[in-house]
Amino acid sequence: MAITLLITDKNMAVQGDPLTGWTSLDVTTNFNAPAAGTVTLPAYPEVMAQLVPGHRMVVIRDGAIWTAGPMEEPTNYRWSLDDPGVGMVDVNFSDDLATVAGNITWPEPALTWAGQHGSTYRSFTATGAETIIRTLVNENCGPGAIAARRIPNFVLDSVASAGTNTAVSTRFEALLDVCRTVASAGGGIGFRTRQIGSQIKFGCYAPADRSATARFSTGLGNLRSVAYSQSAPTVTHALVAGTETTGSTVRTYVEVPNTTAASTWWRVEKYVDGGAANDTGGELTASGTSELNDGAAPVELATITVDTPDLRAGRDYGLGDQVAVALPHGLQLIDVVRSIHLTATPGDGEQVSSVIGSQDATSDPRIVRLVRTLNRRLGRLETR
Repeated sequence: MAITLLITDKNMAVQGDPLTGWTSLDVTTNFNAPAAGTVTLPAYPEVMAQLVPGHRMVVIRDGAIWTAGPMEEPTNYRWSLDDPGVGMVDVNFSDDLATVAGNITWPEPALTWAGQHGSTYRSFTATGAETIIRTLVNENCGPGAIAARRIPNFVLDSVASAGTNTAVSTRFEALLDVCRTVASAGGGIGFRTRQIGSQIKFGCYAPADRSATARFSTGLGNLRSVAYSQSAPTVTHALVAGTETTGSTVRTYVEVPNTTAASTWWRVEKYVDGGAANDTGGELTASGTSELNDGAAPVELATITVDTPDLRAGRDYGLGDQVAVALPHGLQLIDVVRSIHLTATPGDGEQVSSVIGSQDATSDPRIVRLVRTLNRRLGRLETR
């Protein structure tokens, strides 16, 4: 195990020596969502001096940055008479997608907040998913945003030519929620931030099918445990409605079906607020497609894997890639890597686990996922 922990400021300037004495590290990186990490440290004065608002945690694994981003809770400190030393501090951190997540979509991003118009939407029709995501991020928090909204040292990464054409109309919605919807409807592409030198680069990518080379099984010695379940879809027919209209204009309704899922399981209808007046540019169809992807028959596959010289997370497979898992009873599953979980202690070394499966495959409790979905839908209603 070779893990190095550094603290930097917003300009990526390292603030001190690599952190020593840490007792545990826990980092989960997520596909198209911010990471979540915690490290426990002795509260030495030289360490506490670095744990200030605005600073960032950088986790380096085997010489490459595993994750880097802001400290969301820099000083969760504790001390007691039972342990009369300097005390311990837990540092909770994320990756730089968390700073992107702090923004909403402005319908007129070139104007100030006071200059926004109440009925305006930021709309894209028949446009590549990567182009939409890059444009929304650039104009809401990147170098193309008004000065007050720009993330320091934040630039756009190289174009990856990923995804297919889709459409979206948005205003005052959580920026990453819109990006996830576009990524899902536009070919299942990924987006991420990367620290390269003194810059934070945001870009999209096309996940790879690595199922022929990234395989986990007991026979290969890289699979410690596996839990597998499959559930019925929550929607097979998305019934999308355009926004309410007045006068003689007829409200638009679009049905987006998944006939394969319906014939395999049964028909499950779901009403979807399309967020647009009509389907001229494909906005309503895109909303339905995203809903079908969210509600696909969940294959939830939680594994505990072991890195080997031949197969390592971050080198041989990554978030969004398709990998293969051979279950002990003979069935082989191929699906998407949704999250990668790294835990480490100086005494026990490191362990890497992953959550693999459909869009709904996650380690979050179902009630957490439900609240997240409800918040997204309420946000749409509030911005009408």
